[in-house]
Amino acid sequence: MNKQLERVSFAGALVTLGIVYGDIGTSPLYVMNALIGDAGKMGNISPNYVIGSISLIFWTLMIITTLKYVVIAMQADNKREGGIFALYALVRKNSKWLIWPALIGGAAILADGTLTPAVTVTSAIEGLKKQHLGPVVFSNSQHNVLIITTVVLLVLFMIQHFGTGMIGKSFGPVMILWFGFLAVFGIVNLINYPMILKAISPYYAIRILFSPVNKVGIFILGSIFLATTGAEALYSDMGHVGKQNIYVTWPLVYSTLFLNYLGQGAWIIRHAGDTAYRNLSNLNPFYEMLPGTWRLVGILLATLAAIIASQALITGSYTLVDEAIGLKFLPRMVIRHPSNIKNQIYIATVNWILCIITISVVWFFGSSQKMEAAYGLAITITMLMTTVLLHEFLKKHLAKGTALIIALFFGFIELIFLISSLVKFIHGGYVTLTIMLGILYIMWLWYFGNKRREHYEKESEYVSLLDYRDQLSKLSADNTVPLFTTNLVYMTKIKGDYQIKRSTMYSILDRQPKRAKVYWFVTVNETNAPYESNYTVDLLETHNVVNVQLYLGFKKSQSVSVYLHQIVNHLVEQGILEPQIPTYSTERQRKVGDFKFVIIKEQPADLIVNDKLSSLDRRLIGGRIYLQKITASPISWYGLEFSNVIEESSPLFITQDQDQYLIQKKIYHRGRLSKTEK
Repeated sequence: MNKQLERVSFAGALVTLGIVYGDIGTSPLYVMNALIGDAGKMGNISPNYVIGSISLIFWTLMIITTLKYVVIAMQADNKREGGIFALYALVRKNSKWLIWPALIGGAAILADGTLTPAVTVTSAIEGLKKQHLGPVVFSNSQHNVLIITTVVLLVLFMIQHFGTGMIGKSFGPVMILWFGFLAVFGIVNLINYPMILKAISPYYAIRILFSPVNKVGIFILGSIFLATTGAEALYSDMGHVGKQNIYVTWPLVYSTLFLNYLGQGAWIIRHAGDTAYRNLSNLNPFYEMLPGTWRLVGILLATLAAIIASQALITGSYTLVDEAIGLKFLPRMVIRHPSNIKNQIYIATVNWILCIITISVVWFFGSSQKMEAAYGLAITITMLMTTVLLHEFLKKHLAKGTALIIALFFGFIELIFLISSLVKFIHGGYVTLTIMLGILYIMWLWYFGNKRREHYEKESEYVSLLDYRDQLSKLSADNTVPLFTTNLVYMTKIKGDYQIKRSTMYSILDRQPKRAKVYWFVTVNETNAPYESNYTVDLLETHNVVNVQLYLGFKKSQSVSVYLHQIVNHLVEQGILEPQIPTYSTERQRKVGDFKFVIIKEQPADLIVNDKLSSLDRRLIGGRIYLQKITASPISWYGLEFSNVIEESSPLFITQDQDQYLIQKKIYHRGRLSKTEK
């Protein structure tokens, strides 16, 4: 993370406003509209209903967003990184069962995120209805709204692969204008009904839950919860901007949001009985309270804020998926860095899946009001799962009783929100829950497929690398065998006691003796520290058999070829390895020879005939292998696209009578190196 962002500064605060608060900052576009829908129509609304509802919003933001996330959860940072996966990485050693809240919470936040761009952009564009923009008059057609929303979202997703560094620089100033706009027109309207300030008292928040003017009872909390849906994203974005900048900017954001809710509430109370409004159930008070031409300004700012919120959600989804891949929750996907900004990544698979789902959601629901009815259900699940993991973290830093009380306090409140949101299931919440279950199923297959595969691996499938070092050294010096390559690299896993899969040694010695000057066995280990980049080298008391253990954080790019070139150069400079000066080269004073990388791919053919596997394990392991086939190949994952790579096939579980399966070989040769490798 940029050290400049770790300190409180105007620049840091500006970036924070542009990155962190897009989701929660656009909630005034739809929260009050949802509360009008709960009342049935404007004519049913009383001052007590409005004051109580806004009081609930105020205290929900205070308890969930401020107290839980800003004050407590942000203390649970993993090397300054936040979010449910970073939190899990901190506590996963406490107990194995913690994998479940991590998987469920991660799947829920990814699923609910598909609704955020849809509901925010649609809410903003709906403000154009019946508006005059010079000679252009916008109709009252919802179909036109959907078309414009679709175009905006398509453009947004299409520009992602270019990188959004230049656009991102303008996010902060736009959000300053947005929050200023919210505050000013909130104040302008609440002045006309200052009694709305009673909403600050928690008495009105509690009273409205049991008041007869509230026709939906506790289920009103399903709409109230929309005001705080961006809290989890706030915690996740901590690593991008630094917690100090969030501490400074959140009180400002909180104040402007609350002022706007007060202004909308004052406007509703004053106009609920008007002939033009009293029979309406689909009404957006955010736009209605804006006078004259200020409404067009509000629509423009709301659209820009909605785009910023959507952009934050999209990049946040990339980050979550990247972390999930690092933690082995999801299969490998090709990750690109479209700009020089450290934390900015692009995952094409995620981008286009998210694009298809988001646009489908827009057309499936057809209006922001229907989207609001489904929005927020899954995120309550994420918050509950975060509370479970947070309890495990607090146990190590506070007395166990205190940690339990804190967890029960937030868990009870979030459980009530979850129960109140369950009514959304029949109104469209099933859409996000279906998406969530789909993501969870993929995570379950991948994670537990790996675990069950490791469980069935036999000791007989492993041999000690130490037992073969003499043969490797002898083969390297045997001039009667043609030189296969200078550096032969196997992407494999070596356990702590030098145990290596027998298929690896079979590939070198039996399939066709592969003579090389140096044999490299590279193991990539994911670590809890997000950006760790370390390695160890063990030559096994030889001069040319090298065990390399790479230790990479779960947010670190796995560009193995780049790392290995650096390691070789370092060992040559130290005199540990002899210089590998090639006879022919375009580079002057080059000390490193050529490389060939070998990846042994497992084939699932023996799953069918292996009678020791249960049907569940067969499904898990087979599903895991299938996911690997349709996602990023090891070549892309290890950053070997421009390297000389050999892929060899091997059965999933090797026994001595299965050597006949070890016959297929595919060779992929690419003749040029990437700039980073050079």
